[in-house]
Amino acid sequence: MSSTTGSTGSADRTDRDVSKQLDAAARDRYNLDGSKAARVKRRLTSRTATVFALLIAVVWTLPTFGLLISSFRPADLINTTGWWTVFENWGWTLDNYSEVLLSASATAPQLGSYFVNSLAITIPVVVFATVLAAMAAYALAWIKFPFSDWVFVIIFALQIVPLQMALIPLLQIFTTTLKPTQEWLHEVIPIIPDETYVQVWIAHTIFGLPLAIFLLHNFISEIPRELMEAARVDGANHGQIFLRVVVPLSVPILASFAIFQFLWVWNDLLVALVFSGGTADVAPLTQRLAELAGSRGQSWQRLTAAAFVSLVVPLIVFFSLQRYFVRGLLAGSTKG
Repeated sequence: MSSTTGSTGSADRTDRDVSKQLDAAARDRYNLDGSKAARVKRRLTSRTATVFALLIAVVWTLPTFGLLISSFRPADLINTTGWWTVFENWGWTLDNYSEVLLSASATAPQLGSYFVNSLAITIPVVVFATVLAAMAAYALAWIKFPFSDWVFVIIFALQIVPLQMALIPLLQIFTTTLKPTQEWLHEVIPIIPDETYVQVWIAHTIFGLPLAIFLLHNFISEIPRELMEAARVDGANHGQIFLRVVVPLSVPILASFAIFQFLWVWNDLLVALVFSGGTADVAPLTQRLAELAGSRGQSWQRLTAAAFVSLVVPLIVFFSLQRYFVRGLLAGSTKG
């Protein structure tokens, strides 16, 4: 009896010793991580880093500030003086904005329809690219099928293919297949226009998917396996796991990619020139901005106002999703 009691006490002491060792190791690891985090925090919040960040912010913001001032100056002052001399050459006007937003002449058409076209192109593309990339990333990360690793490698390799190489082949495919289909639908159902955004939607979505799948895959694959297995034990299928587990956890990275995709598509000119057809019914805002300065650049005072108008929507999108953007950039930077 005493031997049994002694062995039990020895086992308890051994368990306590092991527990103490594990706790000490955990504290050492915590202190190590904390010291690293503290060093990084000190470096990022030091006086040198703050001054450097302020210099970058000033250099980055200065052109936009000059564009804003120029958009409110008369054409003669813009052509003869720089925006930084605004206090020496005083003069302000709203004619540039009135010509851009309200004029309906051939030389300065209203931007309203082009503004709507840009929204009609950008918003669906962001939705299509984000949804398709999220589903593909989940499938590549958590659904095992033959050659799944090779599929991911091929998708990753597509990022190095220049965009310009795919423009002409894709345009030929659209011209031989998609365009006749649109014309046939217009003849059968006249309410459907023959000039639509479908070509631009498909092109932007295709060009944005490789990077989107790569980024989302890296995040989704880091979701704890225990969480996915618990969902399967509860009887959830892949669709339910994707909608109820993966999507809520991936909101920061999804929002970050959505911001990038919105900015890329909103500021795009090349794809718009190739696939939109150049008509006022489909052409985006950037295509009209390229024509506002005139054939010889003689009317670029209108371009300053129109360019600043085009900046409003991206700024609204960025600042409204800024907290998700920062969380998305930091996602995956730490483990444990």
